[in-house]
Amino acid sequence: MLMQNLTAENIGKEVAYFSMNDLTKSFERTYGWAWIFKLQEELLTWENEVAIQLYNNLQPLADHLVKSYKDYLPKLVYPIRVGEHSNTAFGLSFAYDYAIAVDDKAFAKIIKESALRFYSNDKNCPISWEPSGYDFLSPCLQEIDIMRKVLSDSEFDKWSYSFLPELFNNSLDLEPGKVVDRSDGKLVHLDGLNFSRAWCLYSLRENDFAHSIANEHLEYSLSKIADGDYAGQHWLASFALYAFKSKK
Repeated sequence: MLMQNLTAENIGKEVAYFSMNDLTKSFERTYGWAWIFKLQEELLTWENEVAIQLYNNLQPLADHLVKSYKDYLPKLVYPIRVGEHSNTAFGLSFAYDYAIAVDDKAFAKIIKESALRFYSNDKNCPISWEPSGYDFLSPCLQEIDIMRKVLSDSEFDKWSYSFLPELFNNSLDLEPGKVVDRSDGKLVHLDGLNFSRAWCLYSLRENDFAHSIANEHLEYSLSKIADGDYAGQHWLASFALYAFKSKK
């Protein structure tokens, strides 16, 4: 399936679509862009001849999206702090992983500068307001995820204690998001929230309290991602797999 879809010809058509006009250039900004970067990062680290071919096929689109990001970020005055596709911190986090993996120092630099501009002064994130009804990302924890990557350990310790102190003094009460109807494409987002919260929390390597919360979230939704309903089944596995990868 990958060989059929990720051909050089097909990727050329994708680039052409993004380059068509002012409407298409913002298509899937920045959620879809982030997953292209994550796919390309995985292909780069997969020691396989097929992966090399797919990586080369996909590279023109990745290059185009890097340029698009560089054009977009200086114009974004305020970060987008929602729990769905346009969340700025999520997009920056995956894009930064890609920049580091391919050693694109210029791209990493603009992501880091943007993250610091958006989030350096944030304090006391209102995580008790989460989740909203359709969230599949945690605005607070996604912000922690990108800042963990762009700050030094000492800088992150200082910033994170100010940003979400209850996570670090073991007082955070964070229950998994509850889903009543998994056939509803929006309501089932909350299973995805449980997985994305888990991957953010697992990444705090020496925080056993954070890991216990992550385990609870992962376990709550893991058995429910293969319920036979397309609304969640077509995408939740990717979130679950990334949570497991972050757990290592």
